Amino acid sequence: MNTTTNANIKQQRNVGIDVGKSFLDIHILEVDRHWQIFNSKEDIKNLLKTLRRYKLTRIVVEATGGYERRLVEALAEVELPVIVVQPMKIRQFARAEGVLAKTDKIDAQIIALFAAKMQPVVRPFSSEKVRHVRDLLARKRQITEARTQELNRIQRAEKALERSHRRMIKCLDKELEWVNAQLTKEVAQVTEWQETYELLLTVPGIGAGVAHTLLGELPELSALSSRQVAALCGLAPYNRDSGNMRGRRRIKGGRAPIRTILYMAMFSAIQCNDVMKRFYSRLVAEGKHKKVALTECMRKMMTSLNAMVRDNKAWKEA
Repeated sequence: MNTTTNANIKQQRNVGIDVGKSFLDIHILEVDRHWQIFNSKEDIKNLLKTLRRYKLTRIVVEATGGYERRLVEALAEVELPVIVVQPMKIRQFARAEGVLAKTDKIDAQIIALFAAKMQPVVRPFSSEKVRHVRDLLARKRQITEARTQELNRIQRAEKALERSHRRMIKCLDKELEWVNAQLTKEVAQVTEWQETYELLLTVPGIGAGVAHTLLGELPELSALSSRQVAALCGLAPYNRDSGNMRGRRRIKGGRAPIRTILYMAMFSAIQCNDVMKRFYSRLVAEGKHKKVALTECMRKMMTSLNAMVRDNKAWKEA
């Protein structure tokens, strides 16, 4: 490593923050400083003042199912370089470093070390409007899952309990209707989304639900290559080879909400979209398993949508 690179590393300031329901543990790696604060609005405000005294390279925060949101939004608002990382990556990194102990202080140190060694990329933070749409999409998924559970239960329920299940399903239907109305309203208020939304709806098999999900969960749409968009949606197959063994390629990772809703949309698309119908039929005729064929259709659809938005062109059947 040359002298210039060493100098750059010494100038870095990597911060790891372990988030809990009640407390935040902060560790600045290069100055070996650790402290703990309450996970409260007032303490976070004071934390921002402290962190802004340093010239920070990146601040890595572990995702904790929502407890980190107030902190992350506050950091992004003052344009500090915040990155949210999934807990699994941090735990795998800790094991690789040989750290088996786990306390809040150790976790903050490990997160800061992860920031320095792995150097995750700082990406632009989503606007408040996009975050609200994502919250509505998450709520829609929760209600849909609850409704599916009730539909499954009613099939096994005693006759005396059927009315209870039906009341619950009716209530969930009303909530779902409300969420869908809110999504339509919120998306309509984002003027830069309107053209993209209308383009997506020109595709046979792509409805408002898919369009809302893509707008909220994939703001990078049109700015990525075909391979990048497939990988980001968890639709890129990965090799599983070792020596003379050639394993089956499998998809993994990516953004699960997009993959889930595309999978459901494909059942409609291979029926009403002639291009996808022919593509699916050809794959099955070549001996592909139906689920594999559906996955390949999803990947083809996603790359097509990416190209459509990039080139500002509506769907045209080949």
